[in-house]
Amino acid sequence: MSKSRVLFICVHNSGRSQMAETFLNILGGHHFVAESAGFEPQSLNPFVVEVMKEDGLDISKNQSKSVFDFFKQGKLFDYVITVCDMEIEENCPVFPGITKRLTWNFPDPASFGGNAMERLSKTRELREAIKDRIIDWLHETKSSYSHSCS
Repeated sequence: MSKSRVLFICVHNSGRSQMAETFLNILGGHHFVAESAGFEPQSLNPFVVEVMKEDGLDISKNQSKSVFDFFKQGKLFDYVITVCDMEIEENCPVFPGITKRLTWNFPDPASFGGNAMERLSKTRELREAIKDRIIDWLHETKSSYSHSCS
């Protein structure tokens, strides 16, 4: 059985989509291969890098990628999951071969206010919310795999 390809998209590919890609590849790597991209790629959010490192995951060497480059390359994905708001979802290019398109709304860690400790705390909460959503989605899709195998 081949792995399903998943693309996570957010605005800058500097936080939410990077976390989702990492968690899916680690937690669901037996069924999925994940990538991530953004509409306006920017350098990784240092708070995101720090909280992922706290979870034992070093994403400091990850590069932000453009969703339009993936589109131009003709990459095919089974799932395209936006991890931002509906406004961005409407601007997402249509990828050929997509079977499912999902939206998971998460706040942008770049918008978190407060001092460094408060921003870290909010970014930790975001990390846990994304990880929990990945785990829930893996449970949802697992039932699809088990039904299709019977």
